[in-house]
Amino acid sequence: MQAELLEQALSERKALINLCLYAMDRARSSGVVERLEAGLAELGVSAVRPDGERFDPAHHEAGGTQPTEDPALDGLVAETELAGFTDRGLPLRPPIVIVYAS
Repeated sequence: MQAELLEQALSERKALINLCLYAMDRARSSGVVERLEAGLAELGVSAVRPDGERFDPAHHEAGGTQPTEDPALDGLVAETELAGFTDRGLPLRPPIVIVYAS
């Protein structure tokens, strides 16, 4: 009985997290996005915005490129289009990013 309740609670938690991510992606108010992100952080769900990091296709999804003349920027994340998320360090979804390209 307790195992069933735990399984149900975990399933409901997952559904609520997915609903919050859906709402964040569509929210027009930065205040609403900030509040949802803060609430998720209290549950162990963290936003991933890898701006300035080296692009890694294993952890990031390329949404496009930004031209650069600076070879030091080539292959770095210029900006995050859509934040990714982890749940206690485990990936939920990768961030969609713009990558500098020379």
